[in-house]
Amino acid sequence: MQTILIIEDDTTIRRQLKSLLEKYHYKVVTADDFSDVIGFTLMQQPHLVILDLNLPFFDGYHICRELRKVSKVPIVIVTSRDSEMDELMSLNLGADYFVTKPYNTQILVAKIETLLKRTYDSGNSNVISFNDLLLDFAKGQAVYQNKSVELTKNEARVLQLLIDNEGKIVSRDDIMDALWQEDTFVDDNTLTVNVNRLRKKLEIIGADELLRTRRGQGYSL
Repeated sequence: MQTILIIEDDTTIRRQLKSLLEKYHYKVVTADDFSDVIGFTLMQQPHLVILDLNLPFFDGYHICRELRKVSKVPIVIVTSRDSEMDELMSLNLGADYFVTKPYNTQILVAKIETLLKRTYDSGNSNVISFNDLLLDFAKGQAVYQNKSVELTKNEARVLQLLIDNEGKIVSRDDIMDALWQEDTFVDDNTLTVNVNRLRKKLEIIGADELLRTRRGQGYSL
C-alpha cells in the first residue's frame, strides 16, 4: 500500500483529503506538528507528499526546497494561492504538480495516481507492501516483522495480486488467468495447492491471518 503524507494546517481540509484518499486505498499520514516538517517527512518515508503553501513556522516553498535537497519524493502543491508566480515558484523549487483550491477531487486523485505510477512503475521497484507485510521480488521473499520466508514464482504472483487489489476480493478465475499469462499452467487444484502453500509460508512469519478465504468468491487481504 502506498503512503501519502498530507502537510496541511487547515484541520477540515486535512480530514477531507485523508478521507478521500483512504477511499482509494492509500495509507494516509498527516502532519499535525509543523515545527519540524522535514524531519517528520523523512521519518515517514511517504510515496507522495501533498503540501500546502500557507503553513506555520515555515511556508510550503521552504519545505519544498529543503525536501528536494534530500529526497526525490513526488510533491503535489495544493493551495488557495492561484497566481502564475506561485505556480512557477513551486515548480521551480521541485514540485511535480500545482493544484489550486477549490479543486475537483477526481482530477486531484487522477493527478496523484498518474504521478505515483510514473514514479514507481518504472520497473525499478522490487518491493510492494500491505501493512507490515512486504513482498520482495528481487529476493523472492515475503517479509513480516523482521521475519522472512522464500516464495515460489507462483506463490509470489498470487501474493502480488492480492496486495495490488487490497480490500477487494480476487476471484480464483482471475488468479488463474494471471498465472496462465506468465506461461504457467494452473488449474483449479493447482491453485488450491499454491494458495495453501502460501498460507503455510505466511504462517511461518506470523502473517497467515492476513490472507482471507472468501468462500465461493476467492481470496483477499
